[in-house]
Amino acid sequence: MKFLIVFVALFAMAVAFPSDSQIVRLDSDVGPEKWSSNLETSDGTSINQDGVLKDVGTEHEAAVVHGSFSWVDEKTGEKFTVTYVADENGYQPQGAHLPVAPVA
Repeated sequence: MKFLIVFVALFAMAVAFPSDSQIVRLDSDVGPEKWSSNLETSDGTSINQDGVLKDVGTEHEAAVVHGSFSWVDEKTGEKFTVTYVADENGYQPQGAHLPVAPVA
């Protein structure tokens, strides 16, 4: 399960990676119950994530990932950052540029 999550995350980084950028830093640490990865490119893009398995060995075993990704808009030069949690409650992104649902 965790191998699949890490593989999908690294694949997503590779697909989203602009072809004219160079990787400046790439670190990853994958253990049996936790993992982390950090990527920085020459165009200002960065992707960071830390994940852990919780309730290991139970029927409620789940992955919890905390992360962020940033990029610089090519036209305006503005930097955008999204932080997120992905867990049993789904993907929960936050960013100054993202719309927020009104309080009911």
